[in-house]
Amino acid sequence: MERRKFLARSAQAAVGAAMLPELVRASGVGSTAKAVVVAPVTGAGPARLNVRDAMFGATGDGVTKDTVALQAALDRCAVLGGGEVLVPAGNYLTGSIQIRSNTVLRLAEGAVIVGSPEMDDYAVTQVRWEGRWIPGHIALVYAIDATGVGVAGPGKIEGNKAVCGRPTKDKPLRHPALMEFLRCDGVHLHGFSTSYFTMWSIHPTASKNILIEDLVIRSVGGNGDGIDVDSCSKVVIRRCDISTGDDCISLKSGRGGDAFLNKMPTEDVLIQDCTFADAIFACLGMGSENSGGTRRVRVERCKFTGAKSHAIYIKSRPGRGAVLEDMTFEDLDVSGIKAGFLRINLLNSGLLGEDPVPGLAGIPEGRNFVFRNVRVVDVPVLVHALEISAEKPLDGLVLENISGTCAKGIEIANAKHVVIKDVRVTGFTGPMVSILNVTGKGLEGAGVASMDGVKTPDPVPEPAAPYKLQ
Repeated sequence: MERRKFLARSAQAAVGAAMLPELVRASGVGSTAKAVVVAPVTGAGPARLNVRDAMFGATGDGVTKDTVALQAALDRCAVLGGGEVLVPAGNYLTGSIQIRSNTVLRLAEGAVIVGSPEMDDYAVTQVRWEGRWIPGHIALVYAIDATGVGVAGPGKIEGNKAVCGRPTKDKPLRHPALMEFLRCDGVHLHGFSTSYFTMWSIHPTASKNILIEDLVIRSVGGNGDGIDVDSCSKVVIRRCDISTGDDCISLKSGRGGDAFLNKMPTEDVLIQDCTFADAIFACLGMGSENSGGTRRVRVERCKFTGAKSHAIYIKSRPGRGAVLEDMTFEDLDVSGIKAGFLRINLLNSGLLGEDPVPGLAGIPEGRNFVFRNVRVVDVPVLVHALEISAEKPLDGLVLENISGTCAKGIEIANAKHVVIKDVRVTGFTGPMVSILNVTGKGLEGAGVASMDGVKTPDPVPEPAAPYKLQ
């Protein structure tokens, strides 16, 4: 009976999946973006395997390590031409497991993948950490150089607190993420929940055609991110409920000379119908690692229910270089925010790091940011956009149809082609708009922005020899 239900659900998923590319294509991304088309992975290969079958022998008792059994089922599925690997109800204690091409790992109701507390149970390879490729432990569930991989619910994936955290001088290997997809084409994550702390939960890197939908992500109790999109293209994230310590979603593309020379941007990203809450930093963070560039991003119909700093934080600094451009945020509800709705800081956010991009090329640029149809409730600051280089002013900022309550209005410095239209907020003190070196429309009667406390770092000096990939 369980197998018949499993196959029936697979058939239903395949029918629904056939409709999804059209829905994604209709949405579009960004003012200059091509349509984002992400085809779901359905496990359409012939294999239908169960990790509890005698051939594999998974116990699901939460005590016995099931790593070998789970990996054997995933490997056999791949050599049989792909398909689905079913994990029935139970607690499956495991080290890192690898999904191969054309394979979907399906977690049944009551099935929980539980990470091992032993660091040696997580394979070591080259991983991305803070924008650089370094040796580190791969994630609990991962795929490398794979095509058409998926994880489907309604089960759960739980990381182990014993292996979370960040590398140190004494232990330089990066700690394992919860889920990681390196250089993959076609990733579909659907309908399950996750739990992890003080490390990234879902980390697609250098991959494309990624569809993440209907997930419940919990990473509270430490500075752990929800979804980190790292040098990826054609990404759709929708209907996810994300509550984290650090960023709910972070868009990044590497940091320093390696990323600047590789030029692997994060681009064509669509985020829809999600709910965000953050306990330590921002709900959406973009640009902390941006040396490859970030472009053509659209966020729509999302709810921001809490953040210690900002609902949206666009950030960088000299030494990062590259461009953040063509970002549209529309139809947002914002409440419970401790610092403000929006901050744009392109001068001094984050560490400089090794091998920064020198000279004028290392000063990041911002272009074409649109915020439209936004409703805010009691935000301390509506918009703080003072940390922008006068050498590379922000080119294009639209603030349109914004309503609600705030304690302080809009501050902008060093920007052109700014449009402020139909901003109807109450409760603030001082001028609604304060500007310095800003041109555009809707600026009549604006006050003069104060730059007290804004530090403008010098460009990174040119090194004695140009940086080379190594």
